Amino acid sequence: MDRITRVAIALGSNIGHRGDRAAHLDFAAAQLTRLLKALSVSRWHDTEPVGVGAQPRFLNGAAVGETTESARELLERLLALEHERGRERPFAGAPRTLDLDLVLFGDEIVNEPGLRVPHPRFRERRFVLEPLAEIAPAMIDPVTGRTIAALLADLTF
Repeated sequence: MDRITRVAIALGSNIGHRGDRAAHLDFAAAQLTRLLKALSVSRWHDTEPVGVGAQPRFLNGAAVGETTESARELLERLLALEHERGRERPFAGAPRTLDLDLVLFGDEIVNEPGLRVPHPRFRERRFVLEPLAEIAPAMIDPVTGRTIAALLADLTF
Protein backbone atom coordinates (compact mmCIF):
# COMPACT_ATOMS: atom_id res chain seq x y z
CA MET A 1 0.00 0.00 0.00
CA ASP A 2 1.23 3.49 -0.86
CA ARG A 3 2.17 5.78 1.99
CA ILE A 4 -0.19 8.75 2.40
CA THR A 5 1.57 12.01 3.24
CA ARG A 6 -0.09 15.22 4.39
CA VAL A 7 1.40 18.20 2.55
CA ALA A 8 1.19 21.98 2.71
CA ILE A 9 1.53 24.20 -0.35
CA ALA A 10 1.80 27.99 -0.43
CA LEU A 11 0.11 29.76 -3.36
CA GLY A 12 0.92 33.22 -4.63
CA SER A 13 0.42 35.54 -7.60
CA ASN A 14 1.33 39.16 -8.26
CA ILE A 15 0.91 39.51 -12.01
CA GLY A 16 -2.50 40.50 -13.19
CA HIS A 17 -5.07 43.23 -12.91
CA ARG A 18 -8.81 43.32 -12.25
CA GLY A 19 -8.86 39.98 -10.49
CA ASP A 20 -6.35 38.09 -12.62
CA ARG A 21 -4.30 37.25 -9.51
CA ALA A 22 -7.35 35.52 -8.04
CA ALA A 23 -7.96 33.70 -11.34
CA HIS A 24 -4.43 32.25 -11.17
CA LEU A 25 -4.97 31.07 -7.59
CA ASP A 26 -8.45 29.72 -8.38
CA PHE A 27 -6.93 27.74 -11.26
CA ALA A 28 -4.27 26.31 -8.93
CA ALA A 29 -6.85 25.36 -6.28
CA ALA A 30 -8.97 23.59 -8.90
CA GLN A 31 -5.94 21.68 -10.20
CA LEU A 32 -4.85 20.73 -6.68
CA THR A 33 -8.19 18.97 -6.18
CA ARG A 34 -7.00 16.55 -8.86
CA LEU A 35 -3.55 16.08 -7.29
CA LEU A 36 -4.40 15.85 -3.60
CA LYS A 37 -7.04 14.06 -1.54
CA ALA A 38 -8.83 15.71 1.40
CA LEU A 39 -7.88 19.16 0.11
CA SER A 40 -8.44 22.27 2.22
CA VAL A 41 -7.74 25.72 0.78
CA SER A 42 -7.46 28.99 2.70
CA ARG A 43 -9.04 32.26 1.68
CA TRP A 44 -6.90 34.57 -0.46
CA HIS A 45 -4.84 37.24 1.35
CA ASP A 46 -3.80 40.52 -0.32
CA THR A 47 -0.21 41.16 0.85
CA GLU A 48 2.75 43.45 0.38
CA PRO A 49 5.69 41.99 -1.58
CA VAL A 50 8.43 40.73 0.76
CA GLY A 51 12.06 40.28 -0.22
CA VAL A 52 11.52 40.80 -3.96
CA GLY A 53 12.02 44.53 -4.40
CA ALA A 54 9.44 46.94 -5.80
CA GLN A 55 6.68 44.78 -7.27
CA PRO A 56 2.89 44.66 -7.41
CA ARG A 57 1.01 43.37 -4.36
CA PHE A 58 0.56 39.63 -3.98
CA LEU A 59 -2.46 37.49 -3.46
CA ASN A 60 -1.46 34.55 -1.27
CA GLY A 61 -3.09 31.44 0.09
CA ALA A 62 -2.36 27.94 1.28
CA ALA A 63 -3.57 24.44 0.57
CA VAL A 64 -3.26 21.25 2.59
CA GLY A 65 -4.02 17.78 1.30
CA GLU A 66 -2.83 14.19 1.07
CA THR A 67 -0.69 12.50 -1.57
CA THR A 68 0.94 9.16 -2.27
CA GLU A 69 3.54 10.77 -4.52
CA SER A 70 7.10 11.53 -3.48
CA ALA A 71 8.11 15.09 -2.67
CA ARG A 72 10.01 15.28 -5.97
CA GLU A 73 7.03 14.00 -7.99
CA LEU A 74 4.70 16.49 -6.33
CA LEU A 75 7.15 19.35 -6.89
CA GLU A 76 7.34 18.47 -10.60
CA ARG A 77 3.55 18.62 -10.84
CA LEU A 78 3.48 21.99 -9.07
CA LEU A 79 6.13 23.37 -11.44
CA ALA A 80 4.08 22.12 -14.41
CA LEU A 81 1.02 24.01 -13.10
CA GLU A 82 3.10 27.18 -12.76
CA HIS A 83 4.35 26.75 -16.33
CA GLU A 84 0.82 26.15 -17.60
CA ARG A 85 -0.17 29.53 -16.10
CA GLY A 86 2.71 31.32 -17.86
CA ARG A 87 5.22 31.46 -15.01
CA GLU A 88 8.58 32.74 -16.17
CA ARG A 89 11.79 32.89 -14.15
CA PRO A 90 13.98 35.55 -15.79
CA PHE A 91 15.68 36.26 -12.43
CA ALA A 92 15.36 35.24 -8.77
CA GLY A 93 12.36 36.89 -7.16
CA ALA A 94 10.80 37.94 -10.49
CA PRO A 95 7.08 38.79 -10.55
CA ARG A 96 4.98 35.69 -11.08
CA THR A 97 1.62 34.68 -12.48
CA LEU A 98 1.57 31.68 -10.18
CA ASP A 99 3.93 30.52 -7.45
CA LEU A 100 3.38 27.13 -5.81
CA ASP A 101 5.82 26.30 -3.01
CA LEU A 102 5.94 22.90 -1.35
CA VAL A 103 6.14 24.07 2.27
CA LEU A 104 5.71 20.84 4.24
CA PHE A 105 5.78 17.19 3.19
CA GLY A 106 4.58 15.25 6.23
CA ASP A 107 7.36 14.90 8.76
CA GLU A 108 10.04 14.62 6.08
CA ILE A 109 13.11 16.83 5.82
CA VAL A 110 14.43 16.87 2.25
CA ASN A 111 17.55 18.67 1.08
CA GLU A 112 18.28 17.81 -2.55
CA PRO A 113 19.27 19.90 -5.56
CA GLY A 114 16.18 21.95 -6.43
CA LEU A 115 14.11 20.64 -3.51
CA ARG A 116 14.23 21.75 0.11
CA VAL A 117 11.40 20.76 2.42
CA PRO A 118 10.34 22.25 4.73
CA HIS A 119 10.57 25.40 2.64
CA PRO A 120 13.64 27.18 4.05
CA ARG A 121 12.01 30.56 4.70
CA PHE A 122 8.39 29.74 5.50
CA ARG A 123 8.81 30.28 9.26
CA GLU A 124 9.54 34.01 8.72
CA ARG A 125 6.76 34.62 6.21
CA ARG A 126 3.45 35.86 7.55
CA PHE A 127 2.02 35.56 4.01
CA VAL A 128 2.60 31.80 4.25
CA LEU A 129 1.83 31.19 7.92
CA GLU A 130 -1.44 33.18 8.15
CA PRO A 131 -3.28 31.31 5.38
CA LEU A 132 -1.76 28.00 6.50
CA ALA A 133 -2.92 28.61 10.08
CA GLU A 134 -6.49 29.08 8.79
CA ILE A 135 -6.65 25.51 7.55
CA ALA A 136 -3.94 23.58 9.47
CA PRO A 137 -2.97 25.38 12.70
CA ALA A 138 -1.87 22.11 14.35
CA MET A 139 0.34 20.96 11.47
CA ILE A 140 3.90 20.43 12.73
CA ASP A 141 7.14 21.81 11.31
CA PRO A 142 9.46 18.76 11.51
CA VAL A 143 12.55 20.95 11.96
CA THR A 144 11.37 22.90 15.02
CA GLY A 145 8.65 20.54 16.28
CA ARG A 146 6.33 23.56 16.55
CA THR A 147 2.83 23.98 15.19
CA ILE A 148 1.94 26.41 12.44
CA ALA A 149 -0.13 28.39 15.00
CA ALA A 150 2.89 28.68 17.32
CA LEU A 151 5.19 29.76 14.47
CA LEU A 152 2.67 32.43 13.46
CA ALA A 153 2.34 33.64 17.07
CA ASP A 154 6.14 34.07 17.20
CA LEU A 155 6.22 36.53 14.30
CA THR A 156 6.82 40.10 15.42
CA PHE A 157 6.22 41.92 12.14
